Amino acid sequence: MPLQVSDYSWQQTKTAVFLSLPLKGVCVRDTDVFCTENYLKVNFPPFLFEAFLYAPIDDESSKAKIGNDTIVFTLYKKEAAMWETLSVTGVDKETMQRIREKSILQAQERAKEATEAKAAAKREDQKYALSVMMKIEEEERKKIEDMKENERIKATKELEAWKEYQRKAEEHKKIQREEKLCQKEKQIKEERKKLKYKSLTRNSASRNLAPKGRNSENIFTEKLKEDSIPAPRSVGSIKINFTPRVFPTALRESQVAEEEEWLHKQAEARRAMNTDIAELCDLKEEEKNPEWLKDKGNKLFATENYLAAINAYNLAIRLNNKMPLLYLNRAACHLKLKNLHKAIEDSSKEFCSLEGIECQASEPKLSCHIPSDLHVYIQVA
Repeated sequence: MPLQVSDYSWQQTKTAVFLSLPLKGVCVRDTDVFCTENYLKVNFPPFLFEAFLYAPIDDESSKAKIGNDTIVFTLYKKEAAMWETLSVTGVDKETMQRIREKSILQAQERAKEATEAKAAAKREDQKYALSVMMKIEEEERKKIEDMKENERIKATKELEAWKEYQRKAEEHKKIQREEKLCQKEKQIKEERKKLKYKSLTRNSASRNLAPKGRNSENIFTEKLKEDSIPAPRSVGSIKINFTPRVFPTALRESQVAEEEEWLHKQAEARRAMNTDIAELCDLKEEEKNPEWLKDKGNKLFATENYLAAINAYNLAIRLNNKMPLLYLNRAACHLKLKNLHKAIEDSSKEFCSLEGIECQASEPKLSCHIPSDLHVYIQVA
């Protein structure tokens, strides 16, 4: 049950009422104040204060100040008059309830009107803001269009000026060409006149010098030969034959000795080549060279791809079986693969007596030294 507060004090003037309501521990956060024209209610749990005012007040301009365990109300009267009491006396419960309900309805209607007014004001603000934005955008768009129009006019003027400049330049070039043609025509006419005059003077001189002796005739003919214009050359074709060469470079840029050696090796490889070898069908011309295959096998050996290296050495041996390095390198591959009998077989070929290879055989081991490519050491079990 709320505790009704009856301990309060009030003062008045003709225009205002000052109400002081003491409440211990009152604060703004926990206090609920409800005020209309004829009704004032303060709810601060567990305290409750109600006042059915003697006359209507202006609730919109009235004020309340909360602090120091007291609530001070300043209530402005609608009509300037002195009140006999703060609250109406002799009011029954039904009248009180009716006043409460009426006050609540008035507050709700006022709140609704305030909400509607606020919403209307918000809509008006939005409309105004929208109109302002549209106006600004319209001005910006107009400004951009004006800038575009100015740029278009400027570009058009520049284009017209450029066309005019080009037209004048073409006219000037045309005039210069015509002047040059006129000058050339004048020069040609002058040269023709000179040639005609020379021919006439020669003819007259020949007629004048005709009665003279044989010596004078010879001198005149020699002068005519010197002054005569030579005849144009006859049309013909000149044939140029080049020395046939295998290499695309010119002979002056090549090294003949090295090229001859390479051609000789290629010829030997082609003579030793068996055309029935199926592996040669997919190889390029340079890949059919035993030297190239040997180098390929050496690269594969260095990458520890011993089976591929053996295949390269096998094909090189089938192309040229007179290269001892191929057998030694293949023996090294067999040795890496633990094929000892094949390693002994390749190391024991008869090529060991050829120039540049030193071989020493004994019962426990066979050692072969290759100076330039690989070093092979084979121990026989």
